[in-house]
This record gives sequence, C-alpha cells and structure tokens, in this order.
Amino acid sequence: MLSLRSFCATLNEIKWYIALACVLFVGGYFIGHGWSGLETFLKQQLEGIGQIKDSLSNSSNKELSFFVFIFYNNALKAIFIMFAGIAFGLLPLGFLIINGMVIGFLIRVMSENNVDLLTVVVRGLLPHGILEIPAILIAAAFGMRFGVLVLQRMSKRYRSNTANPTIGMWTKKTAAGAVWITLVLLVAAIIESTITFWLMSGAA
Repeated sequence: MLSLRSFCATLNEIKWYIALACVLFVGGYFIGHGWSGLETFLKQQLEGIGQIKDSLSNSSNKELSFFVFIFYNNALKAIFIMFAGIAFGLLPLGFLIINGMVIGFLIRVMSENNVDLLTVVVRGLLPHGILEIPAILIAAAFGMRFGVLVLQRMSKRYRSNTANPTIGMWTKKTAAGAVWITLVLLVAAIIESTITFWLMSGAA
C-alpha cells in the first residue's frame, strides 16, 4: 500500500475530489481577491504569518529555521486535514476556501501597492509552490473523501455493497497517502527555505 503505484491508484480513485479541491481553492481565491467584507479576518491571518516570519528572520540560522517551520507547519496541517475529514469532510473544505481567500487577498493588496506580481509569482511561489500546492490539494481531497465515506457508511444500502471501501480500509490508504504527501512537502520545504529564500532576498 506504500508503493508509488498504490498511491497513484488511490489518486485515481479520488480524482473528482481533487478536482473539487481545486475548485474550492480557486473559489476561495476569487472571494479573497474580490470581496472586501472579510478584510479584517484575512488581515489577522496575514499578521500572524508576518509575526512568525519576523521571528524566524532574527534567528542565527535563517534558512534552517524557515525550513523547520515550513516543513512541520505544512506537514502537520496536511496530515490533520486528511484525517480530520472524518468529521463529514467539513474541515478540509473550510481549509481550502480560507487558504484560497488569504492568497487572493494578499495578491490584491500587493497589486494595489504596485508590487511586481510576476516577480513574486515566479521567484516567491513557483519554485516550491509547484509541489506544495498540489500536495495540499491532494491532502484535502483525501479528507473530503473520508467525510463522504463516513456519510455513505451511514447508509444501509451502501454498507451492503462489499465492493465499497470500509472506513478501516480508507484509513490505511489515507495513512499511506500521508507518507507520500509528507515526502513531497519535505522537498517543497527544502526548496522554499533555500532557492525561494535566496531568490526573494535578491529581489528585495
């Protein structure tokens, strides 16, 4: 079950949940980018991130500090939403929308302040984001599938079909998926704390 082939097979099983995760994330982005009614909430999210960044910037080894924080933060969140999906899939759903909103709001603020968005995306997001964002979307898809499975298992008709996965079976697949997602996020954290850090320092 830990093999790459098994993981890819599981991804094929949840392909529609991955598509839904993308829709929710993009939807959250447009809400954050276009709706000013949530500015206070979104600013609070960004202020918290800014405080952590300032604290890490003052450490003796910035690259290592950023790596440890980025990896543990992303990995723990990903694993949490994968298994927290057991609560009817609500937490991963909300996680996707809120994170999309934060990014949308941040892009809007930078645009209003005449920040070079192309530089920010190419140097500050693309190097690690090409791995990190898909990994988070897949993690949320696992969580949403978990929630739907719980709802389905409440149906007597669904339970009677032996071809359908049990919660125990899906838990094992989720655990295996968590291993692969953690590995991807590890690589993304290495890139973000080194290449992205260097590129953005040069841009500054």
